[in-house]
Amino acid sequence: MSKNQHVVPANGKWAIKGEGNSKNTRITQTQGEAINIARTIARKEQSELIIHGKDGQIRQKDSYGNDPFPPKG
Repeated sequence: MSKNQHVVPANGKWAIKGEGNSKNTRITQTQGEAINIARTIARKEQSELIIHGKDGQIRQKDSYGNDPFPPKG
């Protein structure tokens, strides 16, 4: 089963963290760099990319697989 990838703030830097993991996958200096890496992982695993802001709140989600078709709603 693929894990959703989260981009989260980490002590003035940015971390990529697989959902449910206790450890970060990687730490980067910028959020943009973390997003690019996490997007690559999410595409490979056909999972979701969840981007958090500096306050920790979710600010954006991107899906790279497992979308229902046609979309609900």
